[in-house]
Amino acid sequence: MFLPQEIIRRKRNGETLSAAEIAWFVQGIRDESISEGQIGAFAMAVFFQGMSLDERVALTTAMRDSGDCMTWPDMPGPVLDKHSTGGVGDVVSLMLGPMVAACGGYVPMISGRGLGHTGGTLDKFESIPGYDTFPDNARFDRIVREVGVAIIGQTGNLAPADKRFYGIRDVTATVESIDLITASILSKKLAEGLDALVMDVKVGSGAFMPDYDQSKALAESIVKVANGAGVRTTALLTDMNQVLARSAGNAVEMAEAVAYLRGDTRDPVLHEVNLALCAEMLVSGGLAKNTDQARDALQSSLDSGAALERFDRMVSALGGPSDFSEKADEYLPKAPIIKAISAERDGIVQPMAVRDIGLAVVALGGGRTRADQRIDHAVGLTDIVKPGTTVKAGDTLAVAHVRNDEQFDDARERLRRAIPVGDEAAKALAPIYERITE
Repeated sequence: MFLPQEIIRRKRNGETLSAAEIAWFVQGIRDESISEGQIGAFAMAVFFQGMSLDERVALTTAMRDSGDCMTWPDMPGPVLDKHSTGGVGDVVSLMLGPMVAACGGYVPMISGRGLGHTGGTLDKFESIPGYDTFPDNARFDRIVREVGVAIIGQTGNLAPADKRFYGIRDVTATVESIDLITASILSKKLAEGLDALVMDVKVGSGAFMPDYDQSKALAESIVKVANGAGVRTTALLTDMNQVLARSAGNAVEMAEAVAYLRGDTRDPVLHEVNLALCAEMLVSGGLAKNTDQARDALQSSLDSGAALERFDRMVSALGGPSDFSEKADEYLPKAPIIKAISAERDGIVQPMAVRDIGLAVVALGGGRTRADQRIDHAVGLTDIVKPGTTVKAGDTLAVAHVRNDEQFDDARERLRRAIPVGDEAAKALAPIYERITE
């Protein structure tokens, strides 16, 4: 029997907690025998004193084990997943899951809703009519086994201690702790019963952690803890100083993902990031000897239509239209006004305020300002220019999908500020900065 105040005191003083102490405290978070005040005090102690690697592993596994943990007995291939720290136009998961499945992986992807200025994979799939983002466990298991991929939302009993812990951190100014972020992300991902995981840690103006050193520290922490917990994990630091795709919103990103899988159009930056993340998964899962072999297999899955076929089967199995990719333009919701936002002068597109572009979508109703808010899946931005593009006055910076003229005027003002046009040549941005391994 431990005392919560003694655990808090020991961590406040910079001492190392045992795995038993951490597990007991997490159980108290789960069963509410520990108060919100005590949880907040513990989070603040960790915020200032930090945790050792062993403590982070213990916290992560205790929160993982606070609820259901999936198992995949007799799965004929490796169980793999990817997690992104979030960005603007980050549409990767929509294509990555089907592509990896087409190459022999099994992807039980538990995705989230949009957070702040970043979009959410779950919100994007809910733009598909009939798509069930919360199937029961038996249906989820069956779809993953039969199709190779199912992308759904977090069930109520997946790492429930983290849900309460995060809610308290959110109102006690303790979110920005690498130790606690690591445990929060991995407690949910490790509950999926994975063989391997790849992390996409964003860096730049549109990232959750804009600072490069902080992003790298988070990636290193996640890789060490996940491997310490028994799941092969690598991470890529990828650029978020530009909108990753050419669109930002829900239905518009889904439309771009379908166009990508069909081969209609593939933005080079998005394609490079997607292939790199998919290749990490195949190599970590033993489905390819090296990244070159993995990339060849992934490109073949696109060229042959195998990845698109997996996507269609997943959508249909989860209640969406069986011909969705063929008729996506008919099924996806559309905004009544679609108008270009034009450049006001000749010049070169400068580094963007990507976070502000994400907030422009939120202001249109494509994201949330409250957790219980319903979002408008139809609104968003398409045809977003990339930094370094030479434009003339009147050329398109982005196309706004809006409900009324007032929304368009607001989006135009925000976008012209967020996408400056100047005279200097913009520095080329590398899609991928660094690979982090154990």
